[in-house]
Amino acid sequence: METTALISISCADQRGLVASLAGRLFDLGCNLGDTSFAVLGEGAQFTSLCTLPEGLAVSELETDLARLPELSGAELSVRQFELEPLHGPSASVTHRIIVDGGDRPGLIARLTEVFVQFDANIVRMNSERTPSKQGFRYLTRFAVSIPEGREKACLATVGNTAGELNMTCSWEVS
Repeated sequence: METTALISISCADQRGLVASLAGRLFDLGCNLGDTSFAVLGEGAQFTSLCTLPEGLAVSELETDLARLPELSGAELSVRQFELEPLHGPSASVTHRIIVDGGDRPGLIARLTEVFVQFDANIVRMNSERTPSKQGFRYLTRFAVSIPEGREKACLATVGNTAGELNMTCSWEVS
């Protein structure tokens, strides 16, 4: 029986981090599944579902990864993933949405509440807060699964909500 592990790493950002991790996992015979990497301030977050080769225990993988020089001082967790590693229907991305504008408290809450109203599922979300002449710019990208027949109303409501927050909104069908 295959073992799927969830690898979570938080550490200082540095060049070559993903290459080092991916290379070591490959050398160990691991197969990467869903994987994400993000720079968060001066830090970095790497998360991956990984199929382990027969004979490699989750604890051994964690010990091996902890030896990588790039992970010195990192918060590292490797544990068995108990859920199905393949996406269900609500993880099929139907639309990609970009909301851009000035930063303000609560904007993610307001935007994501819209998806709940339309039974849409956020498959991926990425937000960046960067300095601008007016203070801070906040750019959010959503990959969402919107149920058939609800797309137009959902997208219109997201656009209206973004407008109320003085932000721009654009989307494309995936």
